[in-house]
Amino acid sequence: MSAFVQSLHETFERIGRIETRRMFGGHGVWHDGRMIALVFKDTLYLKCDAESARHFDRLGLPPFTYERQGKATPMSYRQAPAELFED
Repeated sequence: MSAFVQSLHETFERIGRIETRRMFGGHGVWHDGRMIALVFKDTLYLKCDAESARHFDRLGLPPFTYERQGKATPMSYRQAPAELFED
């Protein structure tokens, strides 16, 4: 587990305890039994819905995208803003 993934416990401390689990070459971030984020190549992506996606769009934050059979597929996770990591 990378130091970045380990540091997420501090990043999310305001919402309570999180768990991280290895999955698909990255890590899932879980809170109260729900996956709220994922990490791939030490980049954090937050779960979003149609409403919050507009906010991420305004900030220019891209979705997590994976490639399958030569086709890029975006998921409902958006890159976390840098402000999330500030005190």
